[in-house]
Amino acid sequence: MKLKNNFIIVESGNKKNSAIVFIHGFPYDYLMWNNQQNYLKNEFFCISYDIRGLGKSTSGDGQFTMEMLVDDLFTLIKDKELIKPVICGLSMGGYLSLRAIEKDQHKFGGLILCDTKSFPDDDAAKFKRANGIKQINEEGLTLFCENTIPNTFAESTLKERRWIYDQIMERAVKNDPVGVKGCIIAMLSRTDTTPFLEKIEIPTLVICGEHDKLTPPSLMKEMQEKIKGSEFVVVPNAGHMSPVENPDFVNKSVEDFLKRRINKS
Repeated sequence: MKLKNNFIIVESGNKKNSAIVFIHGFPYDYLMWNNQQNYLKNEFFCISYDIRGLGKSTSGDGQFTMEMLVDDLFTLIKDKELIKPVICGLSMGGYLSLRAIEKDQHKFGGLILCDTKSFPDDDAAKFKRANGIKQINEEGLTLFCENTIPNTFAESTLKERRWIYDQIMERAVKNDPVGVKGCIIAMLSRTDTTPFLEKIEIPTLVICGEHDKLTPPSLMKEMQEKIKGSEFVVVPNAGHMSPVENPDFVNKSVEDFLKRRINKS
């Protein structure tokens, strides 16, 4: 584990193998990708990191934009001397990934989008995010997380595998509130990457939890259909946190995609 340019980076596997960079969702940390990183590290060079302001990364003044978070990703790729890595982002990590691809897709060998969307917040979503910042300021981060995080899990997970939710929640409430608010501001600042979807030329896999309430399969299917030659997978028994809720299915889906579309490309 290394602190580089104020954010945590975790590496596993052989650097000579094809690289894959995992980008977590909000308000989580790199540990949400543990299952994927451990599963793929024997055949791929895996990197995950804590986005600026979340997990153990520093928050600074908390004045983030999506462009700053994308610049962090490009800095990581440069510092690690990665050649055409695959990027895999969930939710906010997907927003970041789409903007990075739009900015310079030729730096990447492939794209995996998990439980995310390409269009920016509408007015209702902007008001909700503004209220989230207000709630953190007035009532604290724990209550914000308790009101937000349950919506990212399938009901079956919350009822039958509560420990998964509990682990995620335990880490989320330890985030720096300044960093959490900074990431909310960054999400508010993101642009619409939908027009670029049809211009994506690199191999792309779109993954969605069967019971995702925030970016449901129907919505993600519409996005996937705009990306030429892309693939679409629905993850059973999972909500918005599909890599955490059904890691075995996601691991196999990602492995098959990487072997078929990346290693042979």
